[in-house]
Amino acid sequence: MFVNYMVISLIVSSCTIALIFLIRKVFRTQLSARWQYNLWFLLLVALTPVFIPNYFFDFGNLFVSDMNQRNAAGSSTLAAQAPVFENVNWVQDLTLSVNSHTTDSFPTILVSIWVVGMIVCASITLSAWLKIRQIKRTASVITNQEIIDLFEQCKKDVKINRNIVLAESKQVKSPMTFGVFTTYVILPSHFDEWLSINEMKYIFLHELMHKKNNDIVMNYVTVVYQLLYWFHPLVWLAFREMRVDREIACDVAVLNFLDKRNYVEYGHTIIKFLDKESRTGNVVLANQLNGCKKAVKKRIEKIASHKAESKLLQLKSTFIFSMMGVLVASQVLVGSALADDRSRYHFQDDRTIYEDLDNYFRGYEGSFVLYDWKADQYRIYNKAGSTQRISPNSTYKIFLTLFGLETDVISREGSLLKWDGIRYPYEQWNHDQDLFTAMRYSTNWYFKELDKSISPDTLQAFLEQLNYGNYNTSGGIGEYWIESSLKISPVEQVQLLKAFYTNQFGFQENNIQTVKDSIRLSEKAGSILSGKTGTGAVNQKDVNGWFVGYVENKEGTYFFATNIQSEDDANGPAAAEITLSILKAKGLY
Repeated sequence: MFVNYMVISLIVSSCTIALIFLIRKVFRTQLSARWQYNLWFLLLVALTPVFIPNYFFDFGNLFVSDMNQRNAAGSSTLAAQAPVFENVNWVQDLTLSVNSHTTDSFPTILVSIWVVGMIVCASITLSAWLKIRQIKRTASVITNQEIIDLFEQCKKDVKINRNIVLAESKQVKSPMTFGVFTTYVILPSHFDEWLSINEMKYIFLHELMHKKNNDIVMNYVTVVYQLLYWFHPLVWLAFREMRVDREIACDVAVLNFLDKRNYVEYGHTIIKFLDKESRTGNVVLANQLNGCKKAVKKRIEKIASHKAESKLLQLKSTFIFSMMGVLVASQVLVGSALADDRSRYHFQDDRTIYEDLDNYFRGYEGSFVLYDWKADQYRIYNKAGSTQRISPNSTYKIFLTLFGLETDVISREGSLLKWDGIRYPYEQWNHDQDLFTAMRYSTNWYFKELDKSISPDTLQAFLEQLNYGNYNTSGGIGEYWIESSLKISPVEQVQLLKAFYTNQFGFQENNIQTVKDSIRLSEKAGSILSGKTGTGAVNQKDVNGWFVGYVENKEGTYFFATNIQSEDDANGPAAAEITLSILKAKGLY
């Protein structure tokens, strides 16, 4: 899931970076320096959604959650009861494990590489932070009253009231500014011996402008994003350009304070620091006056061609930025929708009560959905889990049987299929089967044969007609429903069972009844239980357990779906036991 979001985020961020470069080139003369820099903030917007839980984008459930929280309090009595497991002796949930080294391990490998890369980059950032600590520790606060007065006057000019530490250090070759809570402006040692008063003023204005524009904070933010996207070369390129644009925007802001006659002198001040240090020591957590020669050249050219920014230019810049913002926001929303669309079912029903059933799911990640047909009301445990799409495994045999009946591959009287001759680990599978024995023993080869006997186009049409989960059969006929491409959420399982039970889709009534008879499990005290278990076994481990079905009694009909997941012992029988305990506690069965 995370990998899916990351891939979408890579596409969205790459498109955003390309758009920003294109806009900067096409509208070079229509954008002010500040707005050209502001365009990069849109990149941060494009990089963010992957790290926000996807339910924040599910605006349709915004008002439902409040109601659910209020209703949850009413179910505390049920949650407090200890589970009492039934003897589920009718369960014959036999299954075969699938090997999924590639599918399962690939995302884990990718995430592991990503984490290792972040740790390496974080170590480099930590090193930069330690260097800044060392600079702070060894710096000498400037005591020259004339320089302090000049600095304070510059603070007044740019309207900064907060205290800022002004110091000099042997460890810096270029003026730098850092520190969010306590801001430091550090200059090279003995700067007063080779800088004029005017040059000092330019430096102070430049560094203070960084503080005023919150460039220090933004520098930290970009460092964090660079850690998260260390593997994305376009992000590195974009952030490098962003830093150059930030310096240019700062230069332009300073020039707006100066007389036109001082522009050349301001440019020479920047060049002076480049001349003094041929190799720039870049400290990523600080804003520095100089930079690489290419960046300085670009700044000098901008300073040389600087003109006062007109109101028309500001209006044009605002308009271009707004249009770009709409484009990026659209990309982000579409990207989020693409990433989330098929993996989760978007469910909203005002009559839903969310319950705390943790006590029944000890040792499992699980969810439970119950629909009371008469009351037209859902009761759900684990809101997020109930809409997460999961492989249906053998629960899909309910609908596969219906498809087989509808296409005349089998009939109630003619459902016997010859054993395929392959010896399976379950003796119950190793002989001819009819629908009822195949359903009872969950005989995979029988249902795979049904699957292969129905044309792929017809099968796909059935799934789309039912809106069965993500109706993805790309995993291959006979395989797609076993821990493969086809996925469905517990809520959708319940909705489909109700639609099947009431024949909402207009199938032949006798076929509906045949399927109902094949999944009838037991009866007691006037209540009839029907359903199907399912187990997903991957690499010899039971990782996914289902029990879906319905209870009929004199009070009404109740449709349910239970799903459990774990690293090993999550299977159909365990899901059935949990379900029966809940149904018993509710007095339904």
